Amino acid sequence: MSVPSVVRVIDVSKSYRLGAAVIAALRGVSLEVEPAAMVALAGPSGSGKSTLLNLVGCLDRPESGEVTLGGLRVSHLPAAALNAIRRDRLGFIFQSFNLVPVLTAFDNVEYPLLLAGVGRHERRNRVSELLDRVGLASKHRRRPHELSGGERQRVAIARALVNRPALVLADEPTANLDSATGASVLDLMDDLRDRLGVSFLFASHDPRLLDRMDRVVTLKDGVVDASVSRRDREVEACA
Repeated sequence: MSVPSVVRVIDVSKSYRLGAAVIAALRGVSLEVEPAAMVALAGPSGSGKSTLLNLVGCLDRPESGEVTLGGLRVSHLPAAALNAIRRDRLGFIFQSFNLVPVLTAFDNVEYPLLLAGVGRHERRNRVSELLDRVGLASKHRRRPHELSGGERQRVAIARALVNRPALVLADEPTANLDSATGASVLDLMDDLRDRLGVSFLFASHDPRLLDRMDRVVTLKDGVVDASVSRRDREVEACA
């Protein structure tokens, strides 16, 4: 039996009202993310990247079309069911880290497990394992203001993975990092993809990130302008 895609977006459209005007953010967009894949959404500001990320993350609903996560149709589920899906099946990494400033690195990573009702012993084991994996075992008691930008992003990555999601959504995860730190964070996510089998869906302008993707889907004016695999890019580079 074939393994279902982590994400399938089928012919989705979404528009917003801005005053008297209606802005078409997405128009008939389709997308697929396979297990243990790294896929990026690229394109200029206003192309629809963030809107598509929000639809996949169950933060918004399409006006038409369908979004499925692991074979489950989610587009028309009630709010309570979507909350459970975000908690149990998805991880989120934000450009601005979104860590709770008064909590330690350990407590920030542990927080989603508290919300999910995971027992204390299991919480401690999972958080300690992930902080070790992201290279922060010795800094687990530090608060965000005591960490560098790269370290804060590592905490955010650990927090996104602590509920063992099939998919992590990352909005411009390297935008606030210098080149060396951004490369280190990308190395970490690539390693976690290989070790844990998690898929990543990014929205990014960063060429350093785009060069490392299995597939880059470029949006323009709310439609898919191009979808290029790593192999396609390598063949083009050798031509």
